[in-house]
Amino acid sequence: MKVLLLSTSTVHGKPYLEYCNELLEQYYQNIKNLLFIPFARPSGISCEDYTSKVRERFDKLNIKTTGLNEYEDKTAVVNESEAIFVGGGNTFLLLNDLYKYKIIQAIRDRVKSGNTQYMGTSAGSNIGGLTINTTNDMPIIYPPSFEALSLVKFNLNPHYLDPDPTSTHKGETRETRINEFHSLDNNNQIVLGLREGSGLLIENNKISLTGEHSMRVFEKNKSAYELNNSDDLSFLL
Repeated sequence: MKVLLLSTSTVHGKPYLEYCNELLEQYYQNIKNLLFIPFARPSGISCEDYTSKVRERFDKLNIKTTGLNEYEDKTAVVNESEAIFVGGGNTFLLLNDLYKYKIIQAIRDRVKSGNTQYMGTSAGSNIGGLTINTTNDMPIIYPPSFEALSLVKFNLNPHYLDPDPTSTHKGETRETRINEFHSLDNNNQIVLGLREGSGLLIENNKISLTGEHSMRVFEKNKSAYELNNSDDLSFLL
């Protein structure tokens, strides 16, 4: 299985997916065709416009990109894909469409079998986990289930933000909200807080943290802790 889960597609001061260009070159070095799933539709842009943006970016890597929205038989296209990229936007909207088109199992089977490599950013990374219960997004639509692709056995919180000690804001921090998730009896899965510019690469039965930042790890009934890209993450597999 080959999976890349990135916190974000864009960091401050750099164009779309440029901050991780070297990583993308390595990850896609044997890929000629990419299937893009645009259903998260950030800021309400059309699937067509979203696909065009991604196509322009992957043209630089000499990879031909098509959008899943362009096909009627979506399951067949998934089952023929060599690489799938799921972009960011609203996680609830994205997952709802995956259920609507009945392609969750097809994506899961293709990726877990090693026949299709997967990349997600933001919402696309959220759905790589067990559930979307730890997304930051507003529930603008109610999918049939919060259960996601389960490509990994943990949950993610992309765009993780640390508390600002100088802020006068008294609302919940990201850590507080993740602890609320763990306060329920049936929410036992680990949650990984991925900071901007960070990601997780699962390849050759190994998992590694990409980028320069550490990640925040939340386990039920434990204090949160940090792990770096030099740490052994095998317990997550």
